[in-house]
Amino acid sequence: MDDLADACIHLMKTYSGVEIVNAGTGRDISIGEFAKLVADVVGFEGNIEFDTSRPDGPKQKLLDVRKLTESGWSARRELRDALCEAYADFLAREKSSWSRGQGAVPMRGVMLAGESSGLAAIGADQAS
Repeated sequence: MDDLADACIHLMKTYSGVEIVNAGTGRDISIGEFAKLVADVVGFEGNIEFDTSRPDGPKQKLLDVRKLTESGWSARRELRDALCEAYADFLAREKSSWSRGQGAVPMRGVMLAGESSGLAAIGADQAS
């Protein structure tokens, strides 16, 4: 999110056009690769299963970020680093909730990733 906030500030300072400007890294990642990356970051040890019964969507969902990069901006953070930071923040907040008796039940099971539909969800049995 830091990169997105930085891109917005950059655009407010440098852009006065009316066209849409996409923000992103300019690098593509499949839903499957993203699901595996998230699983690795959060320590998920279950199986990742792909729902091949879903219709295929576009093979590439990469945004064209040329307007933004040509204006002098580029993403500074790697996806893995941003996910690690976001997960650490989540854990800190969740730990605080648990100490107040409001925490969620830990989950285990199967992570479902809709490779072709562009959707990823965790479908897991809740721990007792």
